Amino acid sequence: VQLQASGGGLVQAGGSLRLSCAVSGRAFSDHVMGWFRRAPGKEREFVSAIRWSGRSTLYADYVKGRFAISRDNAKNTVYLQMNSLKPEDTAVYYCAANPSSLSRIERLYNYWGQGTLVTVSS
Repeated sequence: VQLQASGGGLVQAGGSLRLSCAVSGRAFSDHVMGWFRRAPGKEREFVSAIRWSGRSTLYADYVKGRFAISRDNAKNTVYLQMNSLKPEDTAVYYCAANPSSLSRIERLYNYWGQGTLVTVSS
């Protein structure tokens, strides 16, 4: 099982990036896919989550209205569209899979990708 996150990079404040998380090795049709991030010197925190089936999504307050999570079941890929980026969004972003519920609780996610770095300059 492999989760491959990509799409990170350097962007100016106010800009946009789209992260991708490609899943291979098994189907996650019954899982929830989430994005987390770890800023320099901080704990990893929840960003957003989505069910593979259905349309249910969940967002952290600090990204609500700016970020949008989506999935392409045919490509086994989850996306995180990030708009109006702020310097405080600078972090390594991780995708993860959770076999239970739509949740922001990190310990429920048992498959993790390697992370992709997003740097937002002021």
